[in-house]
Amino acid sequence: MNEMTLDLVITALERIRQTSDRAPRASKTALARLQFVAPNKADLLAPIRERVRVCTKCPHLACSRTQTVFGVGNPDAELMFVGEAPGVDEDAQGEPFVGRAGQLLTKILKAMGFAREDVYIANILKCRPDTPAGSFGNRTPTPTEMQTCRPYLVEQIEIIQPKVLVALGAIAVEGLLGTRGTMRELRGRWHLYNGTPLMITFHPAYLLRNQAPSEKRKVWEDMLRVLERLERPITERQRNYFL
Repeated sequence: MNEMTLDLVITALERIRQTSDRAPRASKTALARLQFVAPNKADLLAPIRERVRVCTKCPHLACSRTQTVFGVGNPDAELMFVGEAPGVDEDAQGEPFVGRAGQLLTKILKAMGFAREDVYIANILKCRPDTPAGSFGNRTPTPTEMQTCRPYLVEQIEIIQPKVLVALGAIAVEGLLGTRGTMRELRGRWHLYNGTPLMITFHPAYLLRNQAPSEKRKVWEDMLRVLERLERPITERQRNYFL
């Protein structure tokens, strides 16, 4: 092999090496670009919403409901609230927390510096628990009903991936964590739901029944802890606020 031929072979080998080196890098770059394309969470929630809409896993609830109540708010929310089940107003409007308790929750959110559209709100149950004909008020969900409906909420949380979860009332806690306890034992401190910080506080309906300033202040102190965990600035007015 003469010197010119040797040079040609070396040049060809170098080109092959350079091409093989570039190819993996190009593939990795393309893969990285694909990984950084964030999925549209609203699109991911849509098929779950449709499955909920036609769900008949609890035949007695499917027969008695006006419509299902999936959830409402910002799919990209940092903060997500979880209640227990729709009431009569929610069953009529198809949106969680729109009755008197919902109006109080909206007031709490406003005091925190949020609009309803900024957070995500959902319930353990997507159907209003059926009540005997002629009866008034709302029925507490049964453990079986909560266990049956819970997977829908789990999917919602997995897609939304909030930084902080707030459970409103002991029934919501049971639905999320599978544990029972008194609110005196549970509220006011941090828990974890699958690695997500979980704050437990009273349901707004409780505050409508119990107007004691001390109970209202407890809920607000819980919300201040939520703001701190979200690293939101807290004004002096907010620190001294009573619901």
